[in-house]
Order: sequence, then structure tokens, then C-alpha cells
Amino acid sequence: MRAIRAAAATAALAAALAACSGGDGGDGDGTAAPSGSAAPSGPISWGPCTDIKRADGRGVATPAPDQQCGKLAVPLDYADPAAGTIDLALIRVKATGPGERIGSLLFNFGGPGASGVDTLAQAAKALGSLGARYDLVSFDPRGVERSSGVRCGGTAEMDEFTAVDSVPEDAAERAEIERITEEFTAACGRTSGKVLAHVGTVSAAEDMDRIRAALGDQRLNYLGMSYGTQLGAVYATRYPEKVGRFVLDAPLDPSVSMKERTLVQTAGFQKAYEAFLKDCVKDRQCKIGPDADAANRNIEALMDRLNDEPLKVGDRELTQGLAGTGIAAALYSEQTWPLLDQVLALAVKGDGRGLLFLADSYTGRGADGSYSTVMSSFPAISCVDTAERPGDAELLQTEKQALKISPLFGSAGMGTICSSWPVPGDDAASKIDASGSAPIVVIAGTGDPATPYEWGPKLTAQLKTGVLVTYKGEGHGAYLSGDACVKKVTDAYLLEGKVPAEGTTCPA
Repeated sequence: MRAIRAAAATAALAAALAACSGGDGGDGDGTAAPSGSAAPSGPISWGPCTDIKRADGRGVATPAPDQQCGKLAVPLDYADPAAGTIDLALIRVKATGPGERIGSLLFNFGGPGASGVDTLAQAAKALGSLGARYDLVSFDPRGVERSSGVRCGGTAEMDEFTAVDSVPEDAAERAEIERITEEFTAACGRTSGKVLAHVGTVSAAEDMDRIRAALGDQRLNYLGMSYGTQLGAVYATRYPEKVGRFVLDAPLDPSVSMKERTLVQTAGFQKAYEAFLKDCVKDRQCKIGPDADAANRNIEALMDRLNDEPLKVGDRELTQGLAGTGIAAALYSEQTWPLLDQVLALAVKGDGRGLLFLADSYTGRGADGSYSTVMSSFPAISCVDTAERPGDAELLQTEKQALKISPLFGSAGMGTICSSWPVPGDDAASKIDASGSAPIVVIAGTGDPATPYEWGPKLTAQLKTGVLVTYKGEGHGAYLSGDACVKKVTDAYLLEGKVPAEGTTCPA
């Protein structure tokens, strides 16, 4: 989850196409005619940002003065424009210079379900090299937060859903998981039924072309991370002639089945977990155990105890499910591995606050008990993006195979939720072919737990115009990892139109 990622025809053509994307944007306050069948949505009314939230859900008291927020009305249903509109929430940080302004650079930071408004507000400084010559722009995609965000009940319902154990031990536990899941999906239908059928990636890609037009850019320059790579790939498939400089970091493979995605991601998290254990014990300072085997046994024993008796944390409980979520959250970045060691050691001693904090950061639960839409938007978008609705036998088979790969992270995956989802889905977002577009740079990490490396070459081949860059490093996503080589390669393409050589590897 979320989540932040074929060679070009010829080098000469790649350079020419990339160069065409530069310098054609206006000041971003006007209206331009969208491509294809899209009609103008009107201008974006920019103003001060008043409701930016931090990662812990708390509001930012004093938003940065260089950040502007706005709304853009788009059709709820592109197949039936008369059905009404929804407002997309956007954020912009105008180019600071020096250097000639290239245009706008649109971001999607992943999920599906992550707020682009909140994330760009917090990440703008880390994107400073790009912000010199681009207006940095992001948005809450339809079904997310301020853009008619999907919600599935209130705090009590969300607490029950996020706390459920991931792997049932017997028929009674399996029935309990099914009950909670069905109640969750029913709540989604009750609370957000109007938009639920219209939050898919194909519609979000159409929204991006409306955004491009409203910003005054002839072509869309884009940096998509994690799920944002699928969104970018769908846009490039529908509007190849409008692709400017595109970078897809931590790529998904849209063609895989729900079962395949579950098994590959399970293997990815298990690989990251084993890398964490190896790193933890290398200097004999690991708090959770003196060696990797001992540390793993301690963690498995902790999870077994939590399954039988959750840890009290104030007026809440750290369940086996929440503990697993907390561990997975910390595996997304190598920088949080030392913290994971500390909170696991505390949990073994009976203090579950740290693991619960990590789980809450992942599920979007604020200190006041309120939730962001991420845990509702994620299944809403995922289930609309597939026609798959697996039955009990298929789910059980997936779960058994996943548990063989990883006793810690194995489960039936998203199929459990999609099986009872209240609206149907389709497979349009899985069909990728960006033939005719400018080169699209795909950056895949060898140690990425959430979007394993093998998806990088697969997405690159599907795009037809993709150029693969391999990042030999840990964690989910490469551009914000701190690797100087990845930053250099990415900035060279986005700022100068320099297409990476085939076979580029970072660190070099």
C-alpha cells in the first residue's frame, strides 16, 4: 500500500519529445481547452491554505505563506456529465527561481488514498530543486479527503476494522473477521454511496487532464509515487500526446491479479523484514534479540501473545492486527528501522504505545480518534479498479500460500474486502499502453517492500515508452530516499529533459 513509483524508440526522438514539454505553461491562473473529449472545467480559484494537516492528523496552525490552495469542479461521472460535479482540492507552490519557469509539475504521492494536499504541504522543502523552475502542484484525488472523501462509518467502526487480527486461528475467528469486514463495506455504501462507483483510477486520470488544462499547460509534467505510478500510466495510456516529463517512482504492475499482488507484496515485506533483522543485529546493539533468529522468535512470540491477549494502551488495545500494521509501517523506510527495534523491545516488555503509534500513523488515526479517509479511500479505489470478486475458496487458497511465504505478513489481501464491496468494478485501469508518448522514466527499488522490484521492468514494458532506472536500496520509493544518484537522474530529466541511459543503476 501507498503509499510514494521498454526503452524509448530512439535516443534522438526521446530527447526531442522530452524537450517539447518545457516552457509551455502559463501562470496557472487561466483556463485552457483540455485534450480529447474533455470540456473546460473553469479556472482554479487560488487562495490561502486554511486546513493543512500534519501526518498525525493535527492541523497546521500557520500554513506556509508560499502555499496556495484551490478547487476545481469536475464531472462526478464522465459517462454522464449531467449527473453533477464534485470539487477537487488542490495545492500549489509557485516556482521560486532561479531559472526559467518550465510549467507545472503535478504530484501523486501514492495510496491509493493519500492526500496530495497535505503531503505536498509537508514535502515542499524536500522538493526544492524541482520547485525552482516548476510550480509544484498536487491534489486530493476523487474519493480522498477534501475531494468527496470516502468514509466508512465513524471512529468506533474504524477502530474495530483496523484492529482485526490479520490471520484467523479457527472458524470462529474467521467468521468474526468476515462479520467486521462486511459491516465495514456496508458502512462505506451507506456513508459514501453517491461517489463510490466513480472513484476509480480511470476517472482520476481524466481529472488530471482537467487539472492540466486549468493550469494552462499544454502537456502534463508529472511525478507519481507508488499508486501514483499506476495513475500516471493510465493517464499516459489515455493521453499519450499530452505526456510531458513523467517520472514513476516505486512502480506498481497494473496487470497483476489480486492474488498475484498479494503474494508478491507478502514476499516483499518478508524480504524487508529479514533485511531489518540482519541490519538490527549487525553491531550487536539490537534490543529485540542478540541475533536474527532470536529476534524473529521474540517477535513471533509477541504476535502470538497479542492474538490471545491484546496489550492495554490507555483506553485502547494493541491487537495482533495493529501490531502487524505497525511493523509493516516501519519497514517502508530504512530510516525507521532503529525505531522499530525500540518499540518492539518495549512491546515485549508489555508497553505497546510505540507499536500503536506506528499503526495509527499508517491507518490515519489522529490523537483525537478521528480518521483520515486513507483506510476507506484505499479499498474504495482498489475495488472499483478490478472486476475480481474472489469467493471463499479462492481467498483461503491465497491466504495459505501467503502464510507459507511469511507467517508475519501473510493474509488473503484486498480480496477479502472487495468480495463484499457494495459497487462493481472493472479492469480498465489495468490496461496500459502509452505508445506515442514522450519517454517515461520508471524508478524501481531492489529493496522496496510494498512495490517489489519485479514490477518495475513489467510496467516499463507495458508503457512501451518506459525507461527503467534501478535503485539498489531499501525502502518504499527512491526519489525521497536521500540517494544522490536517484535525485541527480530524476532532476536531470524533469529539469533538463535528459533521458537516463538504458540500464542506469543507482547508486552508480
